[in-house]
This record gives sequence, structure tokens and C-alpha cells, in this order.
Amino acid sequence: MAKLVVLSEGFAGRTHELKGEKITIGRLEDNTFQIPEPSVSSHHCEILIRGGEILVRDLQSTNGTFINGEPVTEAVLKPGQVLRLGAVELRLEEDHAPSGAAAAAPVAGAVPAGSAGAAAPAAATSSLPKKPLGQTSPIPRGVTLSELESGARPADLKKTGFAKKEDRSGIIFWTVFAVVGLVIVGLLVWGLVTIR
Repeated sequence: MAKLVVLSEGFAGRTHELKGEKITIGRLEDNTFQIPEPSVSSHHCEILIRGGEILVRDLQSTNGTFINGEPVTEAVLKPGQVLRLGAVELRLEEDHAPSGAAAAAPVAGAVPAGSAGAAAPAAATSSLPKKPLGQTSPIPRGVTLSELESGARPADLKKTGFAKKEDRSGIIFWTVFAVVGLVIVGLLVWGLVTIR
């Protein structure tokens, strides 16, 4: 039986068997396969089992659906290929699938996102670039621990629009306080001089 195996850190090893004719994948609980990760849309894509083929259809996701690094709106997913939803990577595996040639299968039937021929036959789109399984596209990450430890230079907040506003009220308060203090001291000195 075919199954999706999550490869991405934090979800690695999590699997979902592809049972039934339609499987939805997304961030919300009402999906058949929930992946609670911010880069995954609430209803990201659906997987349709049609005969011996596994068809992936993007559901107008924010961060896109990719097979072996190629953006797709609708495409056939073959065993060994990597399906990427936002920043989460999954691999299609079959219990009885032969290793080797099937693991490095090309993206047959993949249609680039936004193409008019979304339902084109596999032979018409087999000219897409082929990527071996081990060569996946890098996923952008946040700040690494080594970058935090090295004490990266702070951003110039004045250029970003997030600079701290100057506190002029404190300057005004201390100026008024000093003037009033001088007036009081002056009145005391004047009062002492005139009493004698």
C-alpha cells in the first residue's frame, strides 16, 4: 500500500497510508492528513487515487505544491518522489515498490503552476528537468543557533521604520523642574537678604 512519509524536521517519520479515493492534506484538523505547520495552507492539496496512479492537485495554496522541486497544479506522484507543501517535504513510498530505478523516477505528468494544460497527458510534459531523489531544493529557514551565538550585528532600526521615538517629554519635565527649582532658590535667597 502507498504511504506518504514526512521528511521534514519536527515531523520526520510521521506517515499516512493512502486509503480511499481522495485524501486532503492541510494545516486544519478537518483534513484527512493534518500537518500543523505555518507554511502549509489550511487546505493545501488533495491526493486522488485513480487506478494505479496517485494524482496530486494543489488547492490554491499560499506557498505552493512541488514534486521534486517543480511547482505543480496537478501532477502524478510516483514512488520515491518528494512532495513539498510549503516548507514540509514528504516522500511517496510503496511497500512493494522496487528500489533503485523507481526511487529516482522523473516528474512525469507534472504541470507547472499556472499552465493552461493542467490535465495534459504524462507524455506531453515529460520534458521537465529531472532531479535525482537526493537533490532537493533548499528550504529557507530562520536564524540558526550558531548565528545567534555569534552575536550577529543588530539591524539599523532607523532604516526599517521601527526606531524608538525620542522621549521629549522627559527633557521638558526636567527643564521645567530646574527652572522652578532656581526660582524657589532665588526667592529664598531674596527673602533672607531682605529680612536682615
